[in-house]
Amino acid sequence: MVRTKDPAVRSLLINRAAQMLGARQPVTLRSLVAGTGLSTMAVYTYFGGMDGLWKAMRQEGFTRLAARLDAMSPSADAVRDLAALASAYLSNALADPDLYRVMFDAGFELEDAAAADETLHFLVRAVERATAAGRFRDGVDPLELATQSWIIGHGLASLVVTGPLPPRALASGVPLLTALFTSAGDDPGRCRRSVERGWRP
Repeated sequence: MVRTKDPAVRSLLINRAAQMLGARQPVTLRSLVAGTGLSTMAVYTYFGGMDGLWKAMRQEGFTRLAARLDAMSPSADAVRDLAALASAYLSNALADPDLYRVMFDAGFELEDAAAADETLHFLVRAVERATAAGRFRDGVDPLELATQSWIIGHGLASLVVTGPLPPRALASGVPLLTALFTSAGDDPGRCRRSVERGWRP
């Protein structure tokens, strides 16, 4: 009889490996399962080995991010939504700082690169909505503006999660995004109000 895999065990191993990396501890089969009540065979059962664990760990970061972005309901204000998506990206990093560090480690492959790319396209679609609503000027490249929004969120997340900046620095997202969206054609005052409503890291 084939046993059903327990998603809680998979999550436990991924979280533990991410925490160990964050603490700069060596991650081996034995050190990973030490104290968990699991055998080293669990790594093979759930991931096919350590290589599979590295891929799954990086993918899990994007999976959690995608779930957070997908849970957000669009409003009538697409600029507010764009700021909210950038804010949710930041919140995701703060909620899982160890996993966040792994997400962008090119030393680890992804199980599904297309699924990871889709997280950026949540922002692309918000830019397209804002342009269609007349908030951004015609000709704005949705992918470029979405990427620039992502860069702001990623920069703040990286600097706060890794320690150089204190959490209060997250407030910088409002003027940074306002300047970016204004450069895309939005009215400065209206833009600021929209961003303030959406930016809740």
